[in-house]
Amino acid sequence: MDKKSMLEKASAFHGHTCGGLLIGVSAAHYAMELLGTERSSQDEEIVCVAENDSCSVDGIQSIMGCSAGKGNLIFRMRGKQAFSFFNRQTGKSFRLVLKDLIFSTPEEKRDFMLTAPGEDIFEVKETPFDLPPKAKIFKSQKCSICGELTAEPWLRVQCGKEICIDCLQKNDPPVR
Repeated sequence: MDKKSMLEKASAFHGHTCGGLLIGVSAAHYAMELLGTERSSQDEEIVCVAENDSCSVDGIQSIMGCSAGKGNLIFRMRGKQAFSFFNRQTGKSFRLVLKDLIFSTPEEKRDFMLTAPGEDIFEVKETPFDLPPKAKIFKSQKCSICGELTAEPWLRVQCGKEICIDCLQKNDPPVR
């Protein structure tokens, strides 16, 4: 799929077209090229670790099939337009970092992002961390105070009772 078609698909998902979405679509397009794939991730075989939570992430999510719900879109908040990609099947990984590009107009940026090759938009670097583990599914338990089902890793024990973080943070007296 060409970048223009990818942008149309991403815009439908995101709700509008903007500069951030163009960055994400360009990252997805280049990542697919470097990974040697033309299809999105069906399960967790392709993982993206995004270093921001901007519009660009929706471009990657809609094109690459990486999503937080599937566990193959992970946020490592650093405030950077940087994305690390991993292919669990081949072991290939790399980090794309947006180059410091200057444009006179939004139209100039759009035209450049849609036509420039990936290497003109991003630096390719080594991933600075290991491949994240596959998503885990946890059993849920009821919070002893509010009664809401909560995944076990998010429960805390206070006076022998399992309590969700929200109830624990309310600074209520300990449950007895």
